[in-house]
Parts: sequence; C-alpha cells; structure tokens
Amino acid sequence: MQPRAGLRNCWNLLGYGSNASFRNYMDRLLEATRRAEQRHFWFRGFRAFVRPLVAVAVAGHAAPRILDCGCGTGANLVMLGEYGRSFGFDISREGLNFAREYGQARIAHASITHIPFRDASFDLVTAFDVLYSLTEEQEAAAAQEIFRVLRPGGSLIINVAALQILRGSHSVFGSELRRSTRPRLRALLSRYGFDVQRLTYTNFVLFPLMLTVRTWQRVMGLATPEETGGDIAVPAPVLNETLSALLHVEAAALRRIDMPIGSSLLCVARRPPAR
Repeated sequence: MQPRAGLRNCWNLLGYGSNASFRNYMDRLLEATRRAEQRHFWFRGFRAFVRPLVAVAVAGHAAPRILDCGCGTGANLVMLGEYGRSFGFDISREGLNFAREYGQARIAHASITHIPFRDASFDLVTAFDVLYSLTEEQEAAAAQEIFRVLRPGGSLIINVAALQILRGSHSVFGSELRRSTRPRLRALLSRYGFDVQRLTYTNFVLFPLMLTVRTWQRVMGLATPEETGGDIAVPAPVLNETLSALLHVEAAALRRIDMPIGSSLLCVARRPPAR
C-alpha cells in the first residue's frame, strides 16, 4: 500500500468522502495542533509523562538514535532531540513543513507500514497517537516494521487512545478507528516479538471530566469532520493552567505507580537482546 493511501483508506472507512476532503482534514488537524501544542494542557501533560520514559530508554547509549513514527508537526522531535539524534517521518507533507519550521531536517515522507530506514538502526522508536488510525492489517504491519528498525535491546514507547467509552467528537477529528485497552495493546506487541515492560493508563485526573463530556457528545450526536477541532484550542488561562498542574502531579505519581484508568495508554516495550 502506498504511504498516503493507508490513511486515506482509514478516512474512507470512517465515511468522510473525497481526496480533497482528506487533504483539507489533514491540514486542519495539523494546523490546530501546531497552534496549540506548546501551551495546551494536554500536550504539556503528555510531554511530562513521556520525558522520564525517554530518559530511561536511552540511558547507557553513548549516542542514541531515536525515530519518531508519525512525527506530525515535529514538536516531539524537538523534545526527543534533547536525548539523542532524532529522526522522523510522517504521511503528511504539511506536517513535514511544520517540522522544518521547528528546525528539523532528518525527516522523510513515509508511512509507518513502510518505514524508510534500514534494519536494526535505532535505539529508541516512538509512535505517539498513530496506531489507532490504522486498520488491523496496517497495525500489524506497523508493529513488524518497528521491530525491524529497532536494534536488539532497543526500546519502543507508544501512546494510543484508550477505552471505547471515551469515544467522542475528538475521535472524529483524530481519525480514530479504535480506542484500545491494556490487554489488547499488550497482545498486539507480544504477538510481534516485543517484551512489554510497562503499560499504564494516563490522563487519570481528567477521566471524570472526559467521561462526562464525551458521553454527552455521543448522546447528542458526534460532530461531523467539518465541525470538529474545537477541543484542540487552548482553554482560558486559569483552566488551562489548573489542568496542566493536575497532569504534572499525575506525571510525578507515574514515576512510582501505574494509573488504573485514563484516556490514553502509554506503553514501554523492548526488542529482546540478541542471543
């Protein structure tokens, strides 16, 4: 399957129409993300969750090579670049343009089902909010491709949307085909050779609010693709700072314990060392 065709097929599965609609949708998604990702509480909380995991994953590597699958606007490449030499690819050329604005040059236009790097070439691979927009066939291919490009003993950090009861209008905007559970994600990675080392829910502190809002959205009817995207806008400063502070408290707790429930699943897995 050609790189752009994979996500376009997901778009068609969701019933959203033409190639022009697909391009407009992707542009809107990336533009909304680019505007909000430095200040929005969700992105700030996410980086607080991920940073300690990245630090542990690259510890002991003198010059770690890090690959971000579906690098989007490139903001996470900037973060990952603090820990090693970061590379990225994305299916969207618009996303790659944003990544260049962040000063990222080691980027490629490609699909996670056909990763354009040689075997065993990275110490850490990340895939943040990518797998849930893939069909099951594409998801399997992605897992195998990630395993291929990881060095033996290398680590994988994945973030996916969790729990179908949290499906809402943002799911339309995010092109979600599924929201995962802990057993499902563990089974997927184990099936393709990974050793799952940690698997926790995140955004635990937001769960009651999100459950209420998204249940109401389903009752009232989910928004169309043209209507979605408002929840990526940065909220009022007091609310944004309050929610950001709560997520940082959760991030501190995550250094010691796993969360029992939440809107996302964060996983650390490893390709077993060579024998």
